[in-house]
Amino acid sequence: MLTIIIPGVELYDEVKEEFTTSEGFTLELEHSLVSLSKWESIFEKPFLSSADKTTEEVFTYIKVMIQNANFPPEVLYRLSPENFEAINKYIDAKMTATWFTDKKVQPRSREVITAELIYYWMISLNIPIEFENWHLNRLFTLIRVFHVKNENPKKMSKSEVLSRNRELNAQRKAQLGTRG
Repeated sequence: MLTIIIPGVELYDEVKEEFTTSEGFTLELEHSLVSLSKWESIFEKPFLSSADKTTEEVFTYIKVMIQNANFPPEVLYRLSPENFEAINKYIDAKMTATWFTDKKVQPRSREVITAELIYYWMISLNIPIEFENWHLNRLFTLIRVFHVKNENPKKMSKSEVLSRNRELNAQRKAQLGTRG
């Protein structure tokens, strides 16, 4: 969850000819499958596409990410460039310690990823529905872990074994400071 504190502002009311102060607000945001699903139901197009988003689409995604039950809508217009940078950084964050050792670059699938497809993956892999509230990148990592663990292990060719052993030996020599 990302927490953003929006400071209060002082405004001048021309009708009453006086200054008023609006209170600050703390926004709690979650980049999750739930947020993605809400956004896609509004715009009826895939969120995870490479197409650029309009200002309205970006603001709407931030709005559906907000976990606060009641928030004043004008708070969104007080987001600073630093707030947008923090939101983008949060959305792009890996959110997991898991890493993969893919030596081969796999071609990107042309399949359009939508919320329903992700729900399908979750259901077919028996991932509990509560995980729809996880950070989206963490959920993708979990789905990938299921995929990797469920595929049949490939037998390495003789050249791959020799190559891997050379790399391991070179690492060990470097760690121990020896020549062999």
